[in-house]
Amino acid sequence: MMAKAYLVGSGVAALAAATFLIRDAGFDGADIHLFEGQRNVGGSMDAGGTADAGYTMRGGRMFEAEFRCTYDLLSTIPTLADPSVSVTQEILAGHEECAWDDIARLVDGDGKIVDTTSMGFSERDRLELIRCLATPEGHLDGKRITDCFGEHFFTTNFWFMWCATFAFQPWHSAIEFRRHLRRFIHLFPEFATMSGIHHTRYNQYDSIVRPLTAWLRERGVTIHTRAHVTDLGLAPGRRSTRVEQIYLSRSGRDEQIEVAPEDLVLVTNGSMTDASSLGSHTSAPPPPPHRSDAWLLWHRLARGRDDFGNPAVFDKRVKESRGESFTVTAKDPAFLDALAEFSGRETGRGGLMTFTDSNWLLTIVAQRQPVYRDQPEDVAVWWGYGLFPGRAGNHTPKPMTMCSGREILEEVLHHLRWDGPVAARVLETSTVVPCVMPYVTSQFLARRRDDRPRVVPEGSVNLAFIGQFAEVPDDVVSTVEYSVRTAWTAVAQLLKLDKHPPAGEGALPVRIHPTAITAGRMNT
Repeated sequence: MMAKAYLVGSGVAALAAATFLIRDAGFDGADIHLFEGQRNVGGSMDAGGTADAGYTMRGGRMFEAEFRCTYDLLSTIPTLADPSVSVTQEILAGHEECAWDDIARLVDGDGKIVDTTSMGFSERDRLELIRCLATPEGHLDGKRITDCFGEHFFTTNFWFMWCATFAFQPWHSAIEFRRHLRRFIHLFPEFATMSGIHHTRYNQYDSIVRPLTAWLRERGVTIHTRAHVTDLGLAPGRRSTRVEQIYLSRSGRDEQIEVAPEDLVLVTNGSMTDASSLGSHTSAPPPPPHRSDAWLLWHRLARGRDDFGNPAVFDKRVKESRGESFTVTAKDPAFLDALAEFSGRETGRGGLMTFTDSNWLLTIVAQRQPVYRDQPEDVAVWWGYGLFPGRAGNHTPKPMTMCSGREILEEVLHHLRWDGPVAARVLETSTVVPCVMPYVTSQFLARRRDDRPRVVPEGSVNLAFIGQFAEVPDDVVSTVEYSVRTAWTAVAQLLKLDKHPPAGEGALPVRIHPTAITAGRMNT
């Protein structure tokens, strides 16, 4: 009898794992089952809505040339538009055609573009950066970024660009901050222009999730939506770990799946976008639910075990992990035209724009149009987010979480210092859909090294953890690359394959000489 594979979740980690099972391990697609508790596949990499009601997109993820696992995976997946072109080829071609060249990365409180040729470091900042890079990771267990840097560091141009790019907060993990420094230091020469950042031709759901899902379904993979896995039955004993049953709830009915000894179970534990709450142009998002279903399975599995991590470290500090994004659908090009004139870059080439004096620390981005495959020619879409949604706005005296889409748009226009006819047209012809995400930066919360489980726990026979909350030494969470790497690692280790993930940049030794961090800016 052929082995079966059961995957909990349908985010990019699970989709990648299913692909690797077929491509590298010879599984028949009909023997692979994905269980997704939500209505739609894709996990955190989602996008939806319509041109009339307003598009929605909870987030976007950066890509760059050293995403070796991701580009390997997507090199075998054809695009929806042209089967002869792989998703990897489409992304790389798009970078050549429309690379970012940001000259308006930061905007100050007067609505003026900040000169980012200087990172703004003091001598102390430079020394603390070197010390952070040189400190062994084990010495940073449980520490926050604020434990490693003085107050001035968090006012520098570097910090504003860094935190807005990766969604870091001062209270986040020093371990994760150090890993990101080491992983992305090769991007520092063009960090302000963001010219080293790749992005998909359309939103990442249309460009990655849909092609992956189509490829898997063509090969017989079954994706069960609205099927929530509630628990796993483990064989008695602790010398080895083997899943014997999968318990799930579907359409109000409880079900049980018997797992044969040769079968595999891959679990996406936790979720950075679970319990997200959508608002509208005229109303704020409702308060997110207190209970988060996506975290319950991990809590149940980790109870009484020290090898399955500690989910409470990541899902019990919502005030430290909360963020809010918003998607703007415009029936008029007024905003994009004015933004292109202001930033000095045509739409699609400008990259991120962060407002340094914003109480919400707002960032906006206007991607190459169209952003959605079905987006009408006379409709424009742009996107933004705030890292401090619990604070009152500068223009709107309310927390971002309590604002309607229109009020958030008014706040953006305030920071751009736009008023008069242009602002009136933008407000009149735009629909803004805000989204509060309680756990969106939970993977960055201060932690110890064993708070995330290994991809394949020691002694595991058929169980692996994949996604943002499984541990890959030296690599960085919050990236597509991390999720794909966990998936590849799980498949290769459980099945003892010869083909393993390529080494990532974060796993390579980094040597930083003190003179590399200069008085003005950081160079490699």
